[in-house]
Amino acid sequence: MRRTLLLSLVICLVNIHQAEIIDRCALAKLLHQEDMDGFEGYSLSDWLCLAFVESNFNISKVNENADGSFDYGIFQINSHYWCTDHQSHSENICHLECQELLSPNLLSTIRCAKTIVSGTGGMKNWAAWRMHCSDQPLSYWMTGCHLG
Repeated sequence: MRRTLLLSLVICLVNIHQAEIIDRCALAKLLHQEDMDGFEGYSLSDWLCLAFVESNFNISKVNENADGSFDYGIFQINSHYWCTDHQSHSENICHLECQELLSPNLLSTIRCAKTIVSGTGGMKNWAAWRMHCSDQPLSYWMTGCHLG
C-alpha cells in the first residue's frame, strides 16, 4: 500500500513538473500586447476564460482525442484542422507544426488562435468556451491584472 501511494505521489510530482503554467495576469498582458483585446469582438476575459477551461493555463498541455487527433497548448488547438503533428491527417490551416503551440513565447499560438476566431464560428470552435464562457459574466478574469 505504501509503495503504491509513494509511486502515485512521484507520478503526480513528475506531471506537475512537466506542466508549464503561465500566470493569468502575465497571459492577459501578453494577449494585450498582441492586440487580442477586442480581436473579432472577443475580450481579454474571453481569452483568459478559454485558456483556463481548456488547459488551466498550461502551455505544455497535450490531449489525445477519441478520433486520434491531438489538442495542443494553452488553447488546446486541434491537430486535425489547425496544425500538423505528422501523427494524423491535418488540414494544417494555421500552417505550423503542432509542437510550436507548446512554445512558452505563445506567438505561434496567438497567430493560430487569431486564424481560428477569424473564421466561421469564432470562439464557438472551442466546445469548452461555448459551455463555460459564452454568455457568462467574465470581467472577473481581469481582476488584479495591470496591463501597463
